[in-house]
Amino acid sequence: MKFIGYLVFACAILFSASLDAQKRIPDLTLKDLNGKTVQLKDYVGKGKPVVLSFFATWCKPCITELDNIAEVYADWQQTYQVEVLAITIDTQRQLGKVKPLAEVHNWEYQILSDVNSTAMQLLGFQTIPQSYLLDGSGNIVYGHSGYSPGDEIELEEQLKKLAKK
Repeated sequence: MKFIGYLVFACAILFSASLDAQKRIPDLTLKDLNGKTVQLKDYVGKGKPVVLSFFATWCKPCITELDNIAEVYADWQQTYQVEVLAITIDTQRQLGKVKPLAEVHNWEYQILSDVNSTAMQLLGFQTIPQSYLLDGSGNIVYGHSGYSPGDEIELEEQLKKLAKK
């Protein structure tokens, strides 16, 4: 019986450690739209909140979400000092469509590329759009998958909570 108690205790510690490990965004090597290699840590953990929004050019809900965020982004920057990073998972072949799409939609945020879907694997998500809100230290404090009208309102509510901390 004592052994089972130790086993439960050990499992609880491992589970707790894995949750802590998942709360922090991993450092990823990505590319900007000019092909320059960048590290995610160049943008994350600098004392201000960051929204990561994973998308693809062929994903209509992704484009809708990024359009709706674009409408409020200037206000969010002023109020919360937030930075949005839109990260495309388009393949190398599709990558040429990203920059024209961003220009047509007037997306003012940094767009990065993850053509090998490394982030999807490391973060364990399978569907897009996938968005994460990170605090100033790079910890994941909120995330949602898919898009429903009003998701940007919930994201702003999370930004408000983060600003109060």
